[in-house]
Amino acid sequence: MIETDMQQFEDYRDGVLVRAPAKLNLSLLIAGKRPDGFHEIETIMAKIDWCDEIHIQRAAGTGIDLVCEGPFQVPQDRTNLVYRAAEQIFAACDDAPPVRLTLIKNIPAGSGLGSGSSDAAATLAGLNAYLPCGLPQSRLMEMAARLGSDVPFFLNGPLALCTGRGEKICEIPRPFPFTALLILPNVNSSTKKVYDNYSHDATLYRQFHAQIAAQIEKNSIDSVAHLCANMLQRSCFHLYEELGELREAVESLGVGPVCLSGSGSTMFFLLDDADAGCPEKVRDQVAERTGCRCIIVRSNRW
Repeated sequence: MIETDMQQFEDYRDGVLVRAPAKLNLSLLIAGKRPDGFHEIETIMAKIDWCDEIHIQRAAGTGIDLVCEGPFQVPQDRTNLVYRAAEQIFAACDDAPPVRLTLIKNIPAGSGLGSGSSDAAATLAGLNAYLPCGLPQSRLMEMAARLGSDVPFFLNGPLALCTGRGEKICEIPRPFPFTALLILPNVNSSTKKVYDNYSHDATLYRQFHAQIAAQIEKNSIDSVAHLCANMLQRSCFHLYEELGELREAVESLGVGPVCLSGSGSTMFFLLDDADAGCPEKVRDQVAERTGCRCIIVRSNRW
């Protein structure tokens, strides 16, 4: 397994660079719908070494200046979670100086990789250290939960079982090193639409829950990942039929089970030891078969 020396925080020019890693859902179960309208979930999430970047530096003027760069366009106003995360830090930190936040957006939105949530968490942690505010982790976690269900995970990890709306974090301390291939179709999957289209299957939930609990007890996270237990998959593939066809095309290459991450649209599979030694060959084969952008990623250490 190739290890990376990449760190989350790095001094950069006149400020600090904060990396915001994407995640994979190694499993995603829906236990049912809650009285508040959200779905009760159980998901094992793992950070990967593909990151957005946020450059924090002092600025002229007042307050928060957000600039977005990189291959993917996102809003530069309060509709961006980075801006709203910064607002929360400013509200809690007395006499905070004006800052300029430059978000380098490397990871597409609507891809099931949690990049927007990770950007928000990186902003909370980065500003808390840079200003410095000295807010405790418990306070940052409260802020994160207000911003979104996945945001608290990114203040923890790199591997965790997340329950509730996703905001209750139980870290899995045993390392799970892996290499995976991401398949990135040109589809922006709407999380809201996928959840709204979801039809609950209590029998399937109980089946998956028992299987995954047994594997966690045995510290066999690789077995969990190979189940490809994502209960949003049926809803997602119903809304975006091309994704189901894409999955079949990839699996026809004999690569093993292909999983949907989150509510989609990214799909992935873990490479076995033989393929992990030369992942470029597998990447090129899948890219040629599907016409999709394919990226090799590895488990993150933080």
